[in-house]
Amino acid sequence: MKTTFSRPSGEALHLDKQLCFALYSTNLALHKLYRQLLAPLNLTYPQYLVMLVLWERDDITVSEIGERLFLDSATLTPLLKRLESAGLLERQRSRQDERQVMVTLSGSGRALEKQAQKIPDAVGCALACESDTLTALKQQLEELREQLQRR
Repeated sequence: MKTTFSRPSGEALHLDKQLCFALYSTNLALHKLYRQLLAPLNLTYPQYLVMLVLWERDDITVSEIGERLFLDSATLTPLLKRLESAGLLERQRSRQDERQVMVTLSGSGRALEKQAQKIPDAVGCALACESDTLTALKQQLEELREQLQRR
């Protein structure tokens, strides 16, 4: 006996109706843009995010970086190791609490910030949106993230 499966009624499972796909495909396009912009800095997008955190506030713990980027230590540690091997940061055990690892920018890491200054404007130009529109979109995405984290 042959079993047949019927399709769900309506368009609920159409790819183009999915919020997740809209976010995913937009993320892919945005990463492609960042890959081009970050190539001269020899940074990947995740490495760039780590550097953004450190340019904002240097000499912080691995766990603080992880909290800012929503990354666990298993994901973050290899990123930090690669950045350290590239000479952009240093990791040391905290003198106050040896369980914590402190992350500090090196001179090269600080100097790279100047080169990265042009990236946000280049992204803004590529997006070709009004700044108010981008601000509103960013706020909506942050609210969506918070809602999902409550689950």
